[in-house]
Amino acid sequence: MKKYIVETYYTCTFKTVHNLNDLNDQELNKVDQRTDGKVEVIDVKLNNRKTRKIGIDKDEINKTKNEKSISNKISNNFENQIKSQKSESLNNFKIKNNARFKMPDRRKGYIQKSQIGDHKVYLHTGEYDDGKIGEIFIDTNKEGELVKAMMNNFAIAISLGLQYGVPLEEYVDAFIDTKFEPSGNVIGNDRILSASSILDYIFRELAISYQNREDLAHTPSIGESELNNDDQTSEDQNKFLKIVKDITSKGFVRNNYKKNLVDLSDIKISLKGKK
Repeated sequence: MKKYIVETYYTCTFKTVHNLNDLNDQELNKVDQRTDGKVEVIDVKLNNRKTRKIGIDKDEINKTKNEKSISNKISNNFENQIKSQKSESLNNFKIKNNARFKMPDRRKGYIQKSQIGDHKVYLHTGEYDDGKIGEIFIDTNKEGELVKAMMNNFAIAISLGLQYGVPLEEYVDAFIDTKFEPSGNVIGNDRILSASSILDYIFRELAISYQNREDLAHTPSIGESELNNDDQTSEDQNKFLKIVKDITSKGFVRNNYKKNLVDLSDIKISLKGKK
């Protein structure tokens, strides 16, 4: 038993040829009614082809149409929701990226003096209240006005990037191991013994002080093993340590408050005496 019907539609171009005894309007009007003309097929083209099931019910046709319309509506709504969510996320991303977190008027930080070859370098840092670095300044000697101006503006550009949310590690990865003069042995820094350039030294110092990048240091951290063994601290010491963190530069103590604050117990006693 046959189950399907295939309907094929063609477009046919043909002509009819009639012989007339006289050429006038009356004869031309009668041409369409004459049956003695010769028919010649010029072209046949496939126009369309449809298939349907034999004995298909109209209810099934309506059901399939309704299902298709419902699925189309659901897909359209889903696409609209995705587009709206993408636009909202893009707007939020732009707002976050355009937000600059300015430094407080009175801020913490430290100054590191070092000597690379015959050139002295002074690195100044500024920190937010939570200890995160937000600005740097670079001073050098034995350099011309052009080089000093370039270094100052370079420091301003780095500071603006930090305040707009650029992670410090991005700068560290970009400028570590850059090579240009002055370079050589470093004097005045207990963690860095040599540098291939001023930028290599600066971002190596910042990475060690603010990110605990011990892999970039040339000397081990003093007292690190002793600190790891002393895991037990009293509640009073933790409270006092929190106060010290609020008033001490994170970069100056290289993110290690316990190691650099010598005797917390004596300071705690003196504070109690003042009360």
